[in-house]
Amino acid sequence: MDYSDIHTPVLLERCVELLSPAVSRDGAVMVDATLGMGGHTEAMLERFPGLHVIGLDRDTDALRIAGERLARFGDRVTLVHTVYDGIAEAVAAAGFRRIDGALFDLGVSSLQLDEADRGFAYAKDAPLDMRMDQTAGVTAADVLATYGEGDLRRIFERYGEEKLAGRYARAIIAARSQTPIVRSAELVRILDAATPAALSHSGHPAKRVFQALRIEVNGELSVLDRAIPAALDLLDVGGRIVVMAYQSLEDRLVKRVFAAASASTAPAGLPVELPEHTPRFRLLVKGAELASDEERARNPRATPVRLRAAERIREAV
Repeated sequence: MDYSDIHTPVLLERCVELLSPAVSRDGAVMVDATLGMGGHTEAMLERFPGLHVIGLDRDTDALRIAGERLARFGDRVTLVHTVYDGIAEAVAAAGFRRIDGALFDLGVSSLQLDEADRGFAYAKDAPLDMRMDQTAGVTAADVLATYGEGDLRRIFERYGEEKLAGRYARAIIAARSQTPIVRSAELVRILDAATPAALSHSGHPAKRVFQALRIEVNGELSVLDRAIPAALDLLDVGGRIVVMAYQSLEDRLVKRVFAAASASTAPAGLPVELPEHTPRFRLLVKGAELASDEERARNPRATPVRLRAAERIREAV
């Protein structure tokens, strides 16, 4: 199978451009923390013949496909079945102490969206699974069956930024008392029925609820909160990190971590900034970079992307 026909990596050329100063030397090591179907890694290995990539993914199907796609690169690629907050352990197990590059392409992968039976897409009827790693953890159906009204409201508000969170939580509790909610179409019908007519044209009512359930099932924000600082700690001086987020919760978290890493820690009023207070990182793009109109037309999944990047400029003291 030619995977390039079914998978278009988001902002591929921009990622290569930002990472190339750090990974173009012989012996460079990069972590693709969200390997997916391997499109970004394939391009990096093709363009930088001295590069070794450690590819991480919690999805065993993704690892299998990426393994086939990247087999021609032999021992230049190391694939690891792990969540990306296990980045430090994966790098150490591969025999490295520091890395030169890190890439995070967050959110749901093309593979997960396109496989209807994974339950990620509200437009496709499927079992409510939503686990990125189908070998472990609770499913979205488990969450809907066991969480109380308050907890459902909390995750819809926090992870979906859903204004009707309370209304939807009550509707789910009422519906599950009659029959278990185990398929995506069933949940969509419940949400549709609970949405006031005046709001029925302000976006699909299931979109934010499905996002919230996915984030809860996979612990995405807590994992990301651990993974980005861990990746920054692993970067050698001159090393670079690129992160692509697809929703505001992820992007705000990345922005906060990058801002802290690129800020001076000198106390206010200190007449001279001591070396140990100078920023450890510098930002490589201003704010969050968006996909161009051309990229969005070519690859609609790039439409919501927000890219941020940083470079380590000194060691921690």
